[in-house]
Amino acid sequence: MLAIEARGLRKTYGGGFSRGAGKEALAGLDLAISEGAAFGLIGLNGAGKTTFIKALLGVVRPSAGVVRVLGKDPEDPSARAQIGYLPERLFLPHAFTPVQFLASVARLKGIPAADDEVRRQIGRVGLSGEEGRRIGGFSKGMRQRLGLAAALLGGPMLLVLDEPTDGVDPLGRAEIRRILAEERARGATLFLNSHLLSETERVCDRIGILSGGRLLREGPIEALCGSETRYRVRFAPPVEVAALQGLGFRPGEGEGVFVVDAPDPTALNDLLDQARRTGARLVELAHDVRDLEDVLAEALGQGGERGHA
Repeated sequence: MLAIEARGLRKTYGGGFSRGAGKEALAGLDLAISEGAAFGLIGLNGAGKTTFIKALLGVVRPSAGVVRVLGKDPEDPSARAQIGYLPERLFLPHAFTPVQFLASVARLKGIPAADDEVRRQIGRVGLSGEEGRRIGGFSKGMRQRLGLAAALLGGPMLLVLDEPTDGVDPLGRAEIRRILAEERARGATLFLNSHLLSETERVCDRIGILSGGRLLREGPIEALCGSETRYRVRFAPPVEVAALQGLGFRPGEGEGVFVVDAPDPTALNDLLDQARRTGARLVELAHDVRDLEDVLAEALGQGGERGHA
């Protein structure tokens, strides 16, 4: 079953005879995410990511098209009960303690006898020992951890996480990645929206690039960031740079690093044999993998979007 499905999804804000055509935030979006996947949606501000999340949560109704969450309408209470949501702009009651806040969330979710579950999630997100403190004294990173604990309550089958590691230190980010891996291991689906593309690469196995309310590219990270015919090679110094360039090796980042294109293994080995005849000694060979930032920039350039992240 699909955890998230969108077909021809459109959302237009405003408009009418006196106000013009309105703003189209989603423009025929098609997307299918299987249960148990870890999917990251990326794009510039204004691309339509927040509107799509609101459609998933049943906060906004589409102007056209279909959206399904766990096979159901997003407004179906049984679907909502299976979603854990961490918003980008997290507002927490300053006068509450973590236990009081999570207990109130548990009541809203209809989780019975939630004391043990509340304590367990507090421990998972690294807030043990802080149960009695008022949230108003928490750092941004601590509030983010508490928000994640709220999303995890009750073991939802779909986690919709908007900037989950925002304001969290590097060690905290590693802890959050570990928690999300545990959630996937029990069968939960992850839907991640983040401007921290390096974190998206580490958590997600599939990526979608949104621009102007449309999906420009979608697929496994390996397919989007990698190349089957481009290789990164490293030779032990010293190297004859001019000779290697004459063979088609292009200097890369780092000492002795080059990038070369070869359509098949036979052609690649021929190139390496020619490089060895120049005196080059191969010490590393791998498919060339681009950063997600490069893939995003390329996709937006081809898609014609202009804007600022």
